[in-house]
This record gives sequence, structure tokens and C-alpha cells, in this order.
Amino acid sequence: MALDFSALPLGFQFTSPGPILVKIGPIIIRWYGLLIASAVLIGVTISQYLAKRRHVNPELISDLSIWLVIGAIPAARLYYVLFQWSEYSQHPDRIIAIWQGGIAIHGAIIGGVIAALIFAKLKKISFWQLADLVAPSLILGQAIGRWGNFFNSEAFGGPASLPWKLYIPPERRPPNLVNFEYFHPTFLYESLWNLMVFALLLTLFFRALSGKPRLKVGTLFLVYWVAYSLGRFWIEGLRTDSLMLGPLRMAQIVSLTGITLGLAGLTWLYFLKRPLPDVVSPSKGDGMMRTGD
Repeated sequence: MALDFSALPLGFQFTSPGPILVKIGPIIIRWYGLLIASAVLIGVTISQYLAKRRHVNPELISDLSIWLVIGAIPAARLYYVLFQWSEYSQHPDRIIAIWQGGIAIHGAIIGGVIAALIFAKLKKISFWQLADLVAPSLILGQAIGRWGNFFNSEAFGGPASLPWKLYIPPERRPPNLVNFEYFHPTFLYESLWNLMVFALLLTLFFRALSGKPRLKVGTLFLVYWVAYSLGRFWIEGLRTDSLMLGPLRMAQIVSLTGITLGLAGLTWLYFLKRPLPDVVSPSKGDGMMRTGD
């Protein structure tokens, strides 16, 4: 028997109010920029708190956040532009128009990892130690940032008739789907998934402080990478605007790579019982995450 969703309440039918929050003369504040700025501020606060619990200088997190922003945001935009070059080559003036949307989280992660590696090398601190402290903030920031896609009416899925469907204005619809009004709110799916990963990472972090279980350095970041990639692989299959590498969805390729590398790293830590390669020499001890490390 087919389910009739038409009789359900309409409260889950999302409609974006538009990308602009406030406009006063030449001053424009966009939802996308506000969400990114909020994610950075909230993330720094959380990571500093976690650093204190791990007896790591929280000022290192403040310094690292500047490096991450400088490394991640340009890389996220460059990644997106490269895969959409046929469009941006015709409008080069739009390459820097990041406020209009069009950044790729995988590009941000690549840029952020490179920046963090350089920072850790200069500061003579374990990259994996920093990565574990940043991972919960990173996934929470992704959960917040996905709502920028909602306000910009972008990164949505295929046509949908579910009660949580998303209305997309005609000018934002793909040409082949212009006659459809409602689509899967993939921004919502990924935001909720990321919040669950955030809860998982915090649970592991605080349980590790009590010694149950004892987690090795690097575990949280690897769990983040595997858990996020699992959700992203599924959700990407629903989207209509994936960045493509030939016939393949690039985000799914990167997600599969992330799952493989993450599981390989966890195997390296827990089955082979060896520390992850790092920019500094392993410190004395067993490399476990616990109070006082």
C-alpha cells in the first residue's frame, strides 16, 4: 500500500528566504558568510576547551585557526572552481565571488591539513594531537555551513514529494528539472549526519579522558574521516550538482578514499600497534589519549 504524504503537515517544506540577511546601502551581509564566520568562532571555542582538558596550550588553537582559515577557504574555492572551470572560464570575475557560494569541503580539508602540517612542524607539536582536538569542531562547522546551501538554494537533491521536501526557485533549478518545484534537502541530510558524527567524537573524547576506552593519538581524526565519508558518499548520490570527474562523482571518489585511508590508519594504530607517521618524533609512552598527555 502506497503511503500518502500529502496529508501530513507542511512544516517540513523548506523554502529559503534568500541568500541576503541584511542590506543597508552598499553593505550586504549574507547568510553564507555569517554561517562560516559563526562556525569558525564556535569551532575555535570548542577546540580550545578540548585542548585545556588534554593539557594542551589553548593559545595554540587560536594560532592554528588563523592558519586553517588561510589554508582552507582558498583551497575550498580553488577545488570547486577547477571542477567547474568550463563555467568560470567564461566569467573569470566570478572566481573570487565566494560569497555567492561554491566552495568544496574536500578542498577545505586538503588545504587545512597542509596548513596544519606546516604549523605543527614549526611549533614542534604532533599533527595528530592537533587533528584530534580540531576534528569535533570541524564536523560541527560542516553541519553549520551546510545551511548556507539552504539559503543559497544550492547543493540539493533530485525531485522529491516527501513532507521534508525543499522548494527551489525556477532560476536555481537544473535545466532538465525546471518543471519540478520540490527537491531532496540534501543540505539537511548532511547537516544532521554531521551532528551525529560530532556527538560520536565528543563521546569518544570524554570517555577517553576517563580511560574507557583509551584512545591512541590520531583516533578521533581518523574516526571523523571515516564517519563523515560514509554519510557523504550516500548523500552525494542524491545530489543534482555534483562535481564530476568524467562520469564519476568526485565527492564519492574522495569519500571512498577517505574511508579506505581512515580504516587503514585505525588498523595501523590498533592491530599493528604502531604510532601514525608524524611531523615530530613520538613522545615517550604508549601514545594514548588521556588526561595529562
